[in-house]
Amino acid sequence: MKMKKRWLNVLSALTLTTLALTGCGSSGSSANNAAPANGGGSGGDGGKGSITIATVNNPDMMIMKKLSPEFEKETGIKVNWVVLPENDLRKKVTEDVALGAGKFDIVTVGMYDTPIWAKNKWLEPLTPYLDKMSADEKAKYDLNDIFPALRDALSYNNQLYAAPFNAESSILYYNKDMLAKAGVTMPENPTWDQVAEIAKKVKAANNVPGIVLRGLPGWGEILAPLDTVINAFGGSWYDMNWNAKLNSPETVKAVKFYVDLLKEAGEPGATSTGFTEALTLMQQGKAAMWYDATTAAGFLNDPKNSKVAGKIGYALAPKEVKDNNGWLWSWALGMESSSKHKEEAFKFITWATSKQYIEEVGEKEGWVVAPAGTRKSTYENPKYKQAAPFADITLQSMEHADYKHPTKDPVPYQGIQYVAIPEFQQLGTEVSQEIAAAIAGQKTVEDAMNTAQQKAEKVAQEGGYKK
Repeated sequence: MKMKKRWLNVLSALTLTTLALTGCGSSGSSANNAAPANGGGSGGDGGKGSITIATVNNPDMMIMKKLSPEFEKETGIKVNWVVLPENDLRKKVTEDVALGAGKFDIVTVGMYDTPIWAKNKWLEPLTPYLDKMSADEKAKYDLNDIFPALRDALSYNNQLYAAPFNAESSILYYNKDMLAKAGVTMPENPTWDQVAEIAKKVKAANNVPGIVLRGLPGWGEILAPLDTVINAFGGSWYDMNWNAKLNSPETVKAVKFYVDLLKEAGEPGATSTGFTEALTLMQQGKAAMWYDATTAAGFLNDPKNSKVAGKIGYALAPKEVKDNNGWLWSWALGMESSSKHKEEAFKFITWATSKQYIEEVGEKEGWVVAPAGTRKSTYENPKYKQAAPFADITLQSMEHADYKHPTKDPVPYQGIQYVAIPEFQQLGTEVSQEIAAAIAGQKTVEDAMNTAQQKAEKVAQEGGYKK
């Protein structure tokens, strides 16, 4: 009962937060990018042989939707889609699973959500369904081909609750021609100070933003890259006693660095820039560098959609006082406990996360955009390795990302770009709004982080984490 009440409070706050975001215009990007909701809301009661999937509007998922008629043809199962920007997806799906509404049979969830939702019994465990597969089906799906760290992060009590569709760390992208024009070179493992100096020089030489960084509010938007910067500078969200550390000198220094870098060398209107907007700027040759997800590499190198294909260089996630700062994330497919079509949903999940699906994307859409980061076999495939010059740095980044030990000093939580507690979805969103206000010049970084500190301290106390 206590957990249910806690989540109802979180959902209520999320609704208010979304309204607030809409009111200040920061969700305008989200609204503009919302894909039509085919069958949205009719969801899991759409009839036998019909499933509804809620997913995020990134390029990998758009390819999955494009290829889904192949699944329908093979199985006779009709697939309805609800495709939303990341912030909107989180709110809508969290509401649906928490209230047991059953609008969706399959939901796109991340590493943060999966174990928490599994504990709340909002997701159906996949392990019993995997165990029931025939020997041939098990061999074809090859669960052990999926990287162990992902299976571990998407499990709860030794049961797999979501299957990884794609997975990523974070790296620095740079336009080699623009850096050459500025007469600078990028180290393979740069510091953030080096990145900032290079960003200013390439901006001056090319008359484009020297670097693109997410500024869109949302814990899965701006906080994804910014939290890795905080970790690199030696900051954290909490210490081992759950004392909030958001206004510590290390954390404030990191946030101030990020805000100043955006002002001096970043894109204008940064508080409207999320992953999708940043990808577009980089693909169109309208920015010199970008620090973000490794999953973007394929789309930057896809000549069908990118003007900079073949011109991109790569560097490891920048360091400062701490090295090895790439994040670890997976968009995964989970089955709602309240789904009325679990067998059909399981068939789709195993179809979309299989080696055969990756092969299909490679052959039909190009190997450079094949879903990466989930299976060892992808990095052993000569066709993928030939098409993806970023395969080695992606694999290196993912293998070194340690979501159980994310910071310079020990912390009581897991998660590199998030804090794995239920309250973080609301807390992270509110803190991200404070930081966005600092980026917009509405308050100082110090004022923003003092407010953030109070919010984080309140969560630690009211959540019972701080003894």
